[in-house]
Amino acid sequence: MKAIVIDQPGGPELLSCREVPAPEPGLGDVRVRVRVTAVNRADLLQRMGLYPAPPDAPQQIPGLEFAGEIDAVGAGVYRWKPGDRVFGLVGGGAYAEALVTHADCVARMPDALSFTDAAAIPEAFITAWDAMVTQAGLGAGETVLVHAVGSGVGTAAVQIARALSARALGTARTAAKLARAGKLGMDRGFEVDGAKFADDVLRATAGRGVDVILELVGGAYVAEDLACAAPRARLILVGLMAGIRAELDLSLILRKRLLIRGTQLRARPLGEKIEVTETFARHVVPLVATAALSPVVERVLPLHEAAAAHTAMANNEGFGKLVLRVD
Repeated sequence: MKAIVIDQPGGPELLSCREVPAPEPGLGDVRVRVRVTAVNRADLLQRMGLYPAPPDAPQQIPGLEFAGEIDAVGAGVYRWKPGDRVFGLVGGGAYAEALVTHADCVARMPDALSFTDAAAIPEAFITAWDAMVTQAGLGAGETVLVHAVGSGVGTAAVQIARALSARALGTARTAAKLARAGKLGMDRGFEVDGAKFADDVLRATAGRGVDVILELVGGAYVAEDLACAAPRARLILVGLMAGIRAELDLSLILRKRLLIRGTQLRARPLGEKIEVTETFARHVVPLVATAALSPVVERVLPLHEAAAAHTAMANNEGFGKLVLRVD
């Protein structure tokens, strides 16, 4: 099969497209003929040697999400059959014509959904729902602050908040991205310069602050998060694009009784990944089927142009998801 392979850690030019052996499904597995995959920050980090794939995933083929058709099932699999259209998350290996994953880690695609749109959904919407709803308990009438609102996760989070009747505020580096996020349901947006946004958020919430913070940036943003958090707010740390260190006023955590939690999907054990997939299938997919939630696809490239897609993501180009067409 054709796949994108990381020959050695380094820049995007070190990605190569070549023939590799196709994987075979084992007990409880399915093999998916990948039609479309998508690009994520984790792929860039893996390429640079900074975020290795889990032991049970291909080590040299990146790719965390996919949309395609099941073309083979392993022993003990009765729920799925060849030809079923599915999408989901994997620990790696999605930049390829085929991948193998556990049968309970795929979800059925809505009939009207294209492979291109489907591939832009799993990582963004599973991450946003798991962080904001499952872990932070965002509910109707609450306010959530979504950082990097123009990212795949950010665009998903705004729509999920709207579907839950919550208010979404967002930050981005450009006014253009904020304008586009506003069309997705974001109530107010703040163009961030120098990691300063707390005062603006407090003004927008009449001094109360926000109930949930989806922190996709990290670094100096976290200190500002604490400053604009409402009493008993929940801060979920998902990304660290701005750095792994921050100087914090710990007294704010005490006085406001804040909850701070870190989260990752890729490194979770199989049982937890199955739970996440079941939650996705039960709560998110029906909203996608009715178009209450929609992926934002900025650009579609062929698989062999994965290096160009990595460069575009590294340069923070675009709004929403970059996807790679495999077929």
